[in-house]
Amino acid sequence: MASATATFVYSAITQSGQKTLGMRSARDRDHLTEELKRRDLLLMKAWRLPGGVALAGVPGETKGLMPLRDQAALNDQLQTLLSRGVTLVEALEVAQSVVSPKSTERVRRLRELVSSGRSFADACVETGGFDKVAIGVYRAAERSGDLTGAAARLAQAAERRLAVRGKAITVLIYPAIVCSVSLILLLVMLIFLVPNLAKSVRDMGTNIPWFSKAIFNLGEFLNANVGPAMLAILGLIIVAIGFRTTLTRAAMSIARRFPAVRDLLLASELTRLFGVLAAMTRTGVPLAEALGVATTTVAHPPLRRQLEDLRTRLVEGGVLRSLIEKVDELPLATRRLLIAAERSGDLDQAFDAMAERSSLDVQNKSSRLLAVLEPAVILGMVLLLGPIIIAIALPMIRLRTGM
Repeated sequence: MASATATFVYSAITQSGQKTLGMRSARDRDHLTEELKRRDLLLMKAWRLPGGVALAGVPGETKGLMPLRDQAALNDQLQTLLSRGVTLVEALEVAQSVVSPKSTERVRRLRELVSSGRSFADACVETGGFDKVAIGVYRAAERSGDLTGAAARLAQAAERRLAVRGKAITVLIYPAIVCSVSLILLLVMLIFLVPNLAKSVRDMGTNIPWFSKAIFNLGEFLNANVGPAMLAILGLIIVAIGFRTTLTRAAMSIARRFPAVRDLLLASELTRLFGVLAAMTRTGVPLAEALGVATTTVAHPPLRRQLEDLRTRLVEGGVLRSLIEKVDELPLATRRLLIAAERSGDLDQAFDAMAERSSLDVQNKSSRLLAVLEPAVILGMVLLLGPIIIAIALPMIRLRTGM
């Protein structure tokens, strides 16, 4: 059973005699004292924060998951070294040097717990930072004596997820940059360019169309209230950051209505799902138990509901080849392949093959989506900046026509 951790605010003295304040997670005051000693700090006072109070970035046994890149590096090192006869404690010592600085403390803690006699899975639970999938795979691997193979499969799954994430970032970064530049240009034109042009147009004495008047008035208002306008924009940014989870859910819900985006999201979900199932079933985890864990990684609502129903019926004694037909959110070819694999008894290999296939599918679909997004983003930029250009051009056209 993992020990509960708490967050402490502490006062300590450095080797040079200077006082320092800090915040750290620890099981208790004694553990905090030991942790500070390793950093050449002498604990003077410590105040335990109320239960549930914790800050992001607090070192020690944090509740956040280890970054995916660090998980891949850790498991890759374990697989490489354990396969050559290096002990787990020594392998963890090497792994400590290849992860990012934010994960170094966590891996060091893992090594300490393992060297003190804890099982690797229990050490992962106590240290924190590992999801149910990794812990389930490690625990099953320790029972079967194949920790090397488990680390290899988890490293492969993490690398697949990194590849999928990289494609998603590639798809999003282009429209994000173009939209950001367009919004900045829009604000600069409204606040600085439009008021000057409005004054020049009015000085010409021409009749200004209503549309141009509206744009000119907006620009002059923003120019006269630059401070409050910037504060309002900053406030909107802060609110968006504060509600980023809700906004992300809403954006994903809207995005799923577009076929190209929906197909890409489903392919990425299947990559994660089959990668988890392959890692767990190859380690000896029963299919129903693996499905219970893998389903929690699926964000696609209809697919998740169908998989939960499949697992329930499987536990009740159902046969996979009959139940899988009802999961119509999965492509027909995928369902047929699963049925054939279940008959031949090589489901774990089928899961691995489908994870690889889904990963390639993500790459293809993301390339197609990016090709569609490029003209759409350019059109959006024209629609965003077009009204200002039209508002400026209309008085000029009218003046030229009148002359």
